[in-house]
Amino acid sequence: MKKLSIGLALCALLWACSTSRAAAVQPTNAPQLVILDTDIGDDIDDAFALALALRSPELHILGITTAYGDTELRARLVDRYLSAVGRSDIPVSAGVPTAHSNVFTQATFARRQPDKKYPDGVDFLLNQIRAHPGQITLIAIGPLSNVKAAIARDPATFRKLKRVVMMGGSVYRGYDGPSVAGQPGARRPADPEWNILCDPAGAQALLASGVPIFIMPLDSTQVHLETAKREQIFSAGSPLTDQLTLLYHQWIAGTDNHALAPTLFDPVAVTYAIRPDLCPATPLRLEVDEKGFTRPIPGPPNAQVCLKSDEAGFMDFLLARITETQPK
Repeated sequence: MKKLSIGLALCALLWACSTSRAAAVQPTNAPQLVILDTDIGDDIDDAFALALALRSPELHILGITTAYGDTELRARLVDRYLSAVGRSDIPVSAGVPTAHSNVFTQATFARRQPDKKYPDGVDFLLNQIRAHPGQITLIAIGPLSNVKAAIARDPATFRKLKRVVMMGGSVYRGYDGPSVAGQPGARRPADPEWNILCDPAGAQALLASGVPIFIMPLDSTQVHLETAKREQIFSAGSPLTDQLTLLYHQWIAGTDNHALAPTLFDPVAVTYAIRPDLCPATPLRLEVDEKGFTRPIPGPPNAQVCLKSDEAGFMDFLLARITETQPK
């Protein structure tokens, strides 16, 4: 009887060990756990970034948090978008509201969604990190007000993020536009980039947080969606591309200071989370000043920065995913 008991105990121990090992070894093709933090509703690139994330099986979206300005109205926009594409299962939370000087071009789309009170986005982010320590990629494609608040509220928990992949900053290349005076075709030098400019303190807090950071600045994200490719998306006729069509036309109608071809800044950050080969990163040490400039400085790297992307490869990837065709 004693030998039987010992044998059973050994079997139980071996089973427990094998189960533990199996649990510890995650399948290499398991979807990444991600949270998308977005200022959707002003520029149109956030809508394309969300579309790409929704069409990417490599990502398991734990939730979407809204950043900057009227975050409740932004949450309503996301809510309507998700309902229209059959993804109401994804939680939507409203982040820290802030002063907002930009035009909310897609507000009409948002206001068609019934009003309600959304959960606190910062609490949602921290609670998800606690539930999945070391496993979550935060894809931040707006001003970093929620990031700043999360770090201030619970820095130890924030450090348990797996990484932050973000669109923001301008290292060597400024915004596309008029060439440098006297130098036709020359690019502008670094500018205060919008996401950083709106909350420099948020960027400073993130760079000092100790979390691995992967940055897609203006240098690598100024990919323009020209007419032929844009119409390829809009003519696909899916619920997803129909939302992009509606939001694009509200964006066009909402402001008069942009070209018809949107610049797809934010989808580059989503792409990096899935296909880093399309935007190779360089280790740099960056600092952010109070005027919103992002400058490389000497010292140990505090971020991985993509300074040049494969624009053709990115566009092929985006079009294939959003229009549900096979990638090249």
